[in-house]
Amino acid sequence: MTAEPRTLLYRSRILQAVRRFFIERSYVEVETPVRISQPALETHIDAEPSGAMYLRTSPELHMKRLLARGLGRIFQIGPCFRKGERGDRHSPEFTMLEWYRADADYLDMLAETKALFGFVLSEIRGGVSAPYQGVMVDFGPVWDCLKVSECFLWNAGWDPVERFDADRFFEDLVTKVEPSFVPSRPTVLIDFPAQAAAFARLKPADPRVAERWELYAGGMEIANAFSELTDAGEYRKRFAAAAAERAAAGREAYAVDEDFLREIDGRMPPAGGVALGMDRLVMLLCDECSIERVRAFG
Repeated sequence: MTAEPRTLLYRSRILQAVRRFFIERSYVEVETPVRISQPALETHIDAEPSGAMYLRTSPELHMKRLLARGLGRIFQIGPCFRKGERGDRHSPEFTMLEWYRADADYLDMLAETKALFGFVLSEIRGGVSAPYQGVMVDFGPVWDCLKVSECFLWNAGWDPVERFDADRFFEDLVTKVEPSFVPSRPTVLIDFPAQAAAFARLKPADPRVAERWELYAGGMEIANAFSELTDAGEYRKRFAAAAAERAAAGREAYAVDEDFLREIDGRMPPAGGVALGMDRLVMLLCDECSIERVRAFG
């Protein structure tokens, strides 16, 4: 089951609109390697081997190296790969949009994400709403913005910022928190526990909290954003922690990307970054419930 020709034409229009948005904002479109030596060390994401190397799970580390070289506004649309991920909303190969902006934080990136959706929907649909699976989703200026701490207290009865439990956190996120979101509005889940920071900066005023948000619409996670971590030493600590967790779970612990650490050390500016699943965006705007229905080949 693959996309029909009319869906592929619609997908092309969406991609063109996304590119226009960033070019009009003086972003530079970049290309980074797809086949890499060291995938980013993340606890729950497995890279697909490619000979002695791997297919990238994200262009993140290479794009941050470009930030360190002085490119202050960059975006990329390209293929990414994750081993063993397949379902209605997952594919082992998928298309990712990532963009990074120097001297910005996660709130700046949230404002820009709202502007991106407004622009793309206006270009494609002539308005700011789209029907998805029987519900009209309104991407106007009012999005629900919910703090992780409060949302978990309301829906799961505990606060992961006060006392983190990784297994319980991810289970309750999927089974109790996400189902509580209003389907007709985009929902931003913001201010994650430090233990779920990934590569986000911790809040200076409250280091229990990471400057991270996730965007949900149509019952799907669409995007993930950080105030980016810039300290090479802290990256090394987080890589080591992820490697230990992976090893304990019987998963491959990838080598640390020393080239990345060397290049950003003292050079990467404060920045915000967003990763957005293009296939899911196309699903949303085409009212399709399977990722295979918006890709030319499965």
